[in-house]
Amino acid sequence: MPSSARRPVKPRPRSARSDGVATRGQILQVAGRIFAEKGFERATSREICTTAGINMAAVNYHFGGKDGLFAAALKDSIRPDGIFQWDRKSFGMDIAKMMANHAHESNDRMHAFQFLLRAVTSPATAPLLSAAVQERFLGPIREWIGGEQAPARARLLAATFIGLLVERLIRDEPLLGEEREQFIEHTGAMLQALVEKS
Repeated sequence: MPSSARRPVKPRPRSARSDGVATRGQILQVAGRIFAEKGFERATSREICTTAGINMAAVNYHFGGKDGLFAAALKDSIRPDGIFQWDRKSFGMDIAKMMANHAHESNDRMHAFQFLLRAVTSPATAPLLSAAVQERFLGPIREWIGGEQAPARARLLAATFIGLLVERLIRDEPLLGEEREQFIEHTGAMLQALVEKS
């Protein structure tokens, strides 16, 4: 049959597409948790599939294998959308107060953060993390900051934020009294200086 006479490929029914999206999301959620607990080398596609209740073919179909799944799970764990909701005028003080408080992190956030820490310490996955951070974290921050020297200011802001987050998670308790006041004052001023347009 000539190519011009071939029947057009019918799109998958909406329900099938919805199921595909749900399956992909389910795989990513389970993979992120297992990669966080075991790292890339020790986690297996078989364990992820068994835990997610899907077959190996689904991982290969949606992600092309374990490497693609890891890269996708990394990107999924970095969610920068929230930064665009911050008020630029009060950003420094808002973040400083949040960091001075107790770390009320959900299990999902803790797994995501643990996932990132494992990725950065593995030579096999550090390049994947670098690419994901550039695309999902530094890029949006640069866009939000704007103004002169935005790339350098965005990198400093990201490094400062990550450092403050690590300190808060390790401390795991709110700052009190004079130390809290000084922390908020100095941290707020430092962060605000990075977001103010030149």
